[in-house]
Amino acid sequence: MFIIRNRWLPPRRYTAINLFGVLFCRRNTKISDDTINHERIHTAQLLEMGVVFFYIWYVIEWLIRLPMRGNAYRNISFEREAYLNMYNDRYLRHRRHYSWLKYLRRK
Repeated sequence: MFIIRNRWLPPRRYTAINLFGVLFCRRNTKISDDTINHERIHTAQLLEMGVVFFYIWYVIEWLIRLPMRGNAYRNISFEREAYLNMYNDRYLRHRRHYSWLKYLRRK
């Protein structure tokens, strides 16, 4: 994964942000292998959906989850898949396409 260290991205409360398959992080931030795995899961999601559809779906799902109980960001299906599997370094080897769909259900 290509990593760009800079002063502006991601927003301060986040460790990293994956934009178009490129990982952005602050200059002095330590990025763990688990975080890189989390972002690689997002890259797999992005590639299987296509960049435009991935971001459209992401924003629409976030908006739908805003009025629901809990954290809208953490409840997005893409994020649920990535957070629940980021500690499994073998996950991407066995992941089926569109695995994020099973995380659409409400908790």
